[in-house]
Amino acid sequence: MKKIKSTMAGNVWKIVVEEGEEITSDQDVVILESMKMEIPITSESNGMVKEIKVQEGDFVNEGDTLAVLE
Repeated sequence: MKKIKSTMAGNVWKIVVEEGEEITSDQDVVILESMKMEIPITSESNGMVKEIKVQEGDFVNEGDTLAVLE
């Protein structure tokens, strides 16, 4: 299992994948909002989204797990 982690602190503005979805490397998974900027968080590998650990509107810190891939 691989984890997709936040690269910075911010609010989860939008989740662009669903659990069970097959995704590819460099595909956007979550979009964070920080200081009025949108920061896409992308997958570093191919896989299936096993679990999304956050909800839209949540605040996350750098290093927090956003999603888990199989």
